Amino acid sequence: MTGKTVLGGTFTMGDVTVTRMGYGAMQLAGPGVFGPPADRDAAIAVLREAVALGINHVDTADFYGPYVTNEIIKEALHPYPDDLHIVTKVGATRDAEGNWPHAREPDQLRRQVHDNLERLGLDTLDVVNFRVGGFERPEPGSVAAGFEALAELRQQGLIRHLGVSTASAEQVAEAQRIAPVVCVQNRYNVANREDDELIESLAAQGIAYVPYFPLGGFSPLQSEELNGVAARLGSTPMAVALAWLLHRSPNVLLIPGTSSVAHLRDNVAAASLTLPEDALAELDKIAG
Repeated sequence: MTGKTVLGGTFTMGDVTVTRMGYGAMQLAGPGVFGPPADRDAAIAVLREAVALGINHVDTADFYGPYVTNEIIKEALHPYPDDLHIVTKVGATRDAEGNWPHAREPDQLRRQVHDNLERLGLDTLDVVNFRVGGFERPEPGSVAAGFEALAELRQQGLIRHLGVSTASAEQVAEAQRIAPVVCVQNRYNVANREDDELIESLAAQGIAYVPYFPLGGFSPLQSEELNGVAARLGSTPMAVALAWLLHRSPNVLLIPGTSSVAHLRDNVAAASLTLPEDALAELDKIAG
């Protein structure tokens, strides 16, 4: 079950063409994205179903777990299909209490890239995002030292393409002066639209925008408008929120996460949901 109507079409990052409806592996780890999942077999089943549904864009990070999601991805999908693209992140780690301390020094980033390669069983990473901000939003400061280190690894052939995550427009521009940026991964959804201008700028440059927490993250979206539109369309609030993002701009790629095969199928179905103009107008009011 593949195709434009099902998966929202495709978008090309550099020379990597992915389905706009992707899959985010964060929820394959345990509670709080820490430790192993309660049911490893179920996590493996979700990944295999994602590929069976036609998804070829899987988002992960070695610090999910830590290490857990990458190990499960390898177990479930290796050897990988030729058209499957795994996008990972560096720039953070986990401590014994489950916190997310920064790990952005060049030596730390180099180590993280090699760890991702090893745990995923890859010789080259398709896309590596440099997480330059905090857990939910950008933090001020230069990204140059870290991005230069990643650009060197790209020149060595260990990384095909680079992106940035939790980055401001200024940090995106700074990174672009060092090496090409093929995607930006920031917090964004129908209720949190601080990056509207950035999305438009990236679209004009042919750069992907990948919203994380498209359904609100650890605080799920709650909105009377969202509920009302979903009821009128005979859909669910979460499906409507995903459909709105796909409608928002052709450079928006989705990576909703789930540990449930049923929820995964619901997310994929959202890609074929058509939102009429009156529904779009009502949804646009949520962030206002």
